[in-house]
Amino acid sequence: MKLIRITIDPEICTGKPCIRKLRFPVARLLGLLAAGESREQILANYPYLQPEDIDEVLRYAAYLAEYETL
Repeated sequence: MKLIRITIDPEICTGKPCIRKLRFPVARLLGLLAAGESREQILANYPYLQPEDIDEVLRYAAYLAEYETL
């Protein structure tokens, strides 16, 4: 899976996947969506995020759910 909008850098958020090196972890965005926040609410509350960021985070989560084993 090629990720363009999700970055992993040990210098940013201790290497957790973030959105475009913004120090906004993927997990935070997934948590907002899981809590019932709409895309519109998220984009209004975090104006530096873009709709494509949400799309890629959801694709990334689906990929992990499909291929991650415990």
